Amino acid sequence: MRVRWNIFLYLFGFGFVAYLQQRGLTVASYDMMPHLHLSQMEIGWLLQAMLLGYTALQFPGGVIGQRVGARSMFVIISLIAFVATLGTPLAPVFLTGTALFAALLTAQLLLGAAQGPIFPVSAGVFEAWFPSRQWPLVQGLQSMGLQLGAALTPPLIASLMVSFGWQRALAWSTLPALALIVGWAWYGRNTPEQHPRVSAAELAELDAQRAPRTDQAISWRGVWDLMRNRDVLALTASYVCMNYVFYLLANWSFLYLVQERHFTRLEGGWLASTPPLAAAIGAGVGGQLASMLGERYGVRIGLRLIPLATLPLAGVLQFAAVDAANAYLAVLALALCFAAVEMNEGPYWAAIMHVGGADSMAASGILNTGGNLGGLICTPIVAYLSGHHAWTLAFLIGMAFAAVSAALWLIVDPSRAARIDTASSSALAASG
Repeated sequence: MRVRWNIFLYLFGFGFVAYLQQRGLTVASYDMMPHLHLSQMEIGWLLQAMLLGYTALQFPGGVIGQRVGARSMFVIISLIAFVATLGTPLAPVFLTGTALFAALLTAQLLLGAAQGPIFPVSAGVFEAWFPSRQWPLVQGLQSMGLQLGAALTPPLIASLMVSFGWQRALAWSTLPALALIVGWAWYGRNTPEQHPRVSAAELAELDAQRAPRTDQAISWRGVWDLMRNRDVLALTASYVCMNYVFYLLANWSFLYLVQERHFTRLEGGWLASTPPLAAAIGAGVGGQLASMLGERYGVRIGLRLIPLATLPLAGVLQFAAVDAANAYLAVLALALCFAAVEMNEGPYWAAIMHVGGADSMAASGILNTGGNLGGLICTPIVAYLSGHHAWTLAFLIGMAFAAVSAALWLIVDPSRAARIDTASSSALAASG
């Protein structure tokens, strides 16, 4: 097996652990609220704090990642995330009242900030280690890892909560991160050229015309160029809208099932794993399909086809979920909706890598900043509406966001940057 796939498995693991750490709170909140005397709106503020830190560090994290390199960056941010995750179950041991809530907010803010750079830095690693035809595939497969983590979290945390309480459930779920950090510190490298086990044959499989490596420091002019790039802005706006639906399904499915569909806590935990499990399958299928369509039709058309088909479908499935008379049909509709949404991760991230080129970490940071703005928009809306038993309206708003997200893909052209670079190179050659 090529060394690049071992590198990929580590990034797959970082995504898996990140979502296990993030989603644990959404399940544990069912017991946290009565135990710590928290309201559902206060749980919403904790989720909002995590999203705020996560969003704020996307673009800066991508820029810093290009400066320090992916090997060091993953070790640093993963250790911080580990400490922050432990902070939530440990804080009630020492604090109560307002001080406790402030500590919980701080822990979630720090967790989000630490995890913010994971996916922008991953995009830079993929740009360096994989040929461009495989970018949608590896992005889709990494998103599969996220959703497998999210799928495992509800039944795992719910089962541990029933047996040991929510604090031990959250604390024990942090342990896999330590083994992953140690393994990456030993094996990981920033680029294929730096890894002692990469053969000449593997290097030859990379694209012939490769941009400068992603661990080079990005200039301020490069930052400004990315921030005003038409395709970066269009992709980011579309990702904002798509992620309202993503965060609605990812963060609120468990409470929707136990509050609105009246499942028990344990049954709700198992059923809440169904949408992210379907999303994991959708992410892998979407990544593979996007790679195939990109090779056949070119990146401009090939990466566009999946969003134009699946995002409107996700809107229809949201309506089907809340309109279903049978609770199990509602679970099925939510699962299919999440699969339709996650089929788009490969197209989005591959498109931004084509646009960003050697600056994929920074460009992906802009994209995921927008994606998590979708979460920041979603969280207070759903927290308020669900607290007033208006779940249907929350999902209908999601329908509108899904439609706008699809429409914005009509103005995206991921191949534009390559054509500009080719024209610039030809002009320089002619002048020389």
